[in-house]
Amino acid sequence: MPFLEQNEAVIRMSVFAGVFTVMAILETLFPRKTRTQGRLHRWTTNWILVVANTAALRVILPVLAVEMALISAANGWGLLNLTSLPVWMEIMLAVLALDCLVYAQHVATHKIPILWRLHKVHHADRDIDVTTGARFHPVEIVLSMVFKLGCVLALGPSAAAVILFEVILNASAMFNHSNVKLPIWADRVLRVFIVTPDVHRVHHSVVHTETDSNYGFFLTLWDRLFGTYTAQPSAGHDGMTIGLSEYQSGKPAQLLWSLFVPFQMKPTNAAPRDEDLEVSS
Repeated sequence: MPFLEQNEAVIRMSVFAGVFTVMAILETLFPRKTRTQGRLHRWTTNWILVVANTAALRVILPVLAVEMALISAANGWGLLNLTSLPVWMEIMLAVLALDCLVYAQHVATHKIPILWRLHKVHHADRDIDVTTGARFHPVEIVLSMVFKLGCVLALGPSAAAVILFEVILNASAMFNHSNVKLPIWADRVLRVFIVTPDVHRVHHSVVHTETDSNYGFFLTLWDRLFGTYTAQPSAGHDGMTIGLSEYQSGKPAQLLWSLFVPFQMKPTNAAPRDEDLEVSS
């Protein structure tokens, strides 16, 4: 699809800006949970992290996912480049496979201690909203892209499929991290297929068994298939505590803290221990 490849930057930026604006307005008008902190400080930190992440990718890595897809196609590398499937089927299979691989990567960031050190910057946010979906440590973003490049190289999806997946992933991350209160019927229908804000909010609970569930970013299929799906938080959405129990303070909203906390010498487990998570709502 030459149109997607030729207009990738415009398409991605337009979708990002559009989805962000819509979700920011909706979560202001129809908030699901009362905020514990003001927006200005948190949002400033989260947006600076976004800028730092974008710069890190461009400076450190010679190619990104779409470019890798074009290189793979030119050289016939990857599983899908060895087939002659219809375009629609190739795109569908590529998006499904990439979404499953992102799910697996997300599980790994919780299970492998050194990756959890980085990923906890995302989970430390005490209010989950549309900006949380883009709040990641720059080192994690670079490692994530390296993993994605390997997946694209092995799978061999078309550039169009990668662009479509990246757009879906970014849009769904902003949607399911937003603090929007969906009508009960809408959440019930949507969560059959895709990750809704109520589904993903469970993953940001301080309760370990809940943090250790609902890893999906786009489809709920993988959590259901691999037994990591939790329907609702034990304390309810109004009573649940967001973030990490050891960081229930104003520190996660600080930029320097967010950048340097993964490198603190204090031992960090692959995921918080249950005994550390007895936090009253």
